[in-house]
Amino acid sequence: QVQLVESGGGLVQAGGSLRLSCVASGSIFSIDTMAWYRQFPGKQRDLVARITMSGSTNYADSVKGRFSISRINAKKTAYLQMSSLKPEDTAVYYCNFGIRTSDSVLSNNYWGQGTQVTVSS
Repeated sequence: QVQLVESGGGLVQAGGSLRLSCVASGSIFSIDTMAWYRQFPGKQRDLVARITMSGSTNYADSVKGRFSISRINAKKTAYLQMSSLKPEDTAVYYCNFGIRTSDSVLSNNYWGQGTQVTVSS
C-alpha cells in the first residue's frame, strides 16, 4: 500500500532546467533515504542522486554541479532540480525511497512509476 508518485518530466532544450517531484503515501513510519535513478533505453538503472534524512547528499559524477536533490520530510516528498541539461540526460527517471512501515522493521525500497525526461539538442 506504499506508493510513490512522480511528476515533472517533459521535453526541454539543451541548457534548460526541469524539476522532478516524488511523493510517498500509505503506511509509512519513516523515510530513511530518498534517491533518484535514471535508465537509458536498453541500459541498466543508475543512481543519480541520494539524500539522507539528515540532508547529506551524494551525486553521480555525470550530474555533479548540475543537479540538486532535496526533501521535505513533512510532505514525504523528494525533488530533483536539474539544470544545464544535456541530450545525454535523456532517460526515464525513477525515485526510490527507503521506507520503514513500522518501528519494528528495517527499511524496504520502494520505486516510483518513472517519468520521461527528454533533452533536445
